[in-house]
Amino acid sequence: MLSRSSLKLSRAAILAVAFALAALPARAEQPPSPAPADEGVVPKRGRITPYNGAALPEGAEKPATGDESAKPKAGEGKPSGGVNVIDRMGAELPALPAEKPFAGKLDEAYGAFQRGYYLSAMDLALPRAQLGDPAAQTLVASILEQGLGVARNPKDAAFWYGQAANNGDPAAMFKYALILMEGRYVKRDRKRSDELMKKAADLGNAAAQFNYGQTLVADMPGQKGLKAAIPYYEKAAEQGIADAQYALSQIYLNVEGIDDGKRARAREWLLRAARAGYDTAQLDMAIWLIEGIGGDRNLEEGFAWMKRAAEGGNVVAQNRLAHLLVNAIGTRPDPVEAAKWYVLSRRAGLKDDALEDFYLGLNDAQQKSALTAANKFRSS
Repeated sequence: MLSRSSLKLSRAAILAVAFALAALPARAEQPPSPAPADEGVVPKRGRITPYNGAALPEGAEKPATGDESAKPKAGEGKPSGGVNVIDRMGAELPALPAEKPFAGKLDEAYGAFQRGYYLSAMDLALPRAQLGDPAAQTLVASILEQGLGVARNPKDAAFWYGQAANNGDPAAMFKYALILMEGRYVKRDRKRSDELMKKAADLGNAAAQFNYGQTLVADMPGQKGLKAAIPYYEKAAEQGIADAQYALSQIYLNVEGIDDGKRARAREWLLRAARAGYDTAQLDMAIWLIEGIGGDRNLEEGFAWMKRAAEGGNVVAQNRLAHLLVNAIGTRPDPVEAAKWYVLSRRAGLKDDALEDFYLGLNDAQQKSALTAANKFRSS
């Protein structure tokens, strides 16, 4: 968990985050579903007509108020009833586009797995796995690893991941590289692990791309390792790995010699990681917006991101949110709500003398309300 002593985040502090990436054994195996973009609010516009006091265009004639012909006849001028629900239900729908023929090979084992028929999937995949089919070997390994419909057996899973990796399956290469790195169920082999991780990354596995970037950062401390990792972080980030998106935001902003075009995209990558639900990115997004780092300041949006991170359980964000509420930054002052977030962060072990003084200055009713709100939040 990253900690910050104040809302203001210096460039050196942000760079420390990027260097700390090497120590994070992130294992994001599936790219998260992208969060929907915020919808803009379109202001309502009044309809300008010659009857509401607006100036008429030059040369236009104003209708005579006493002219009976200008008045609508009976039945005219009524709003249209439109098409009711019953009429729409009976309307013929447009034809669907022609379905493209599937020319690939059907995989009945994976089909059964996706439908939740794990025993059937195992029965279909195991004979193929024994004949050397790498996709079937990976499927068998996954079923055994997770204990889906069968007894969980990580040792046998490691065997089948190894077989599939040797036969060229990128997903199995990534999984087996982790197993070799940890030395569980197989003999630890760092060199072979790095080879498989790089091979899986070069074959397009997003999780392997991020993890191989982490390996480069760990093996080459400083800016050399960060620059070497950039191509792998970029590929993983484009495939939706939030950890890689966050890493790029830190590197693009802080590492020397970065192209100006890439540096200008630092906040964009941070925003994508934040929208994907990465709470540390949400915290940093709030700080960047409040302090004007990597772009313009926006106190209201900064407060909103801080609140989102705090509600997600980020303790540092809970502490910083209390400060925003006390000082009315991006929001109205709310002493009880501020005290609530301070209580939550204090219970998690984050001390703050300034907020403690603020809390002790509240009256008994305010403290009681804050404690009640904090307890309710924790139980929800």
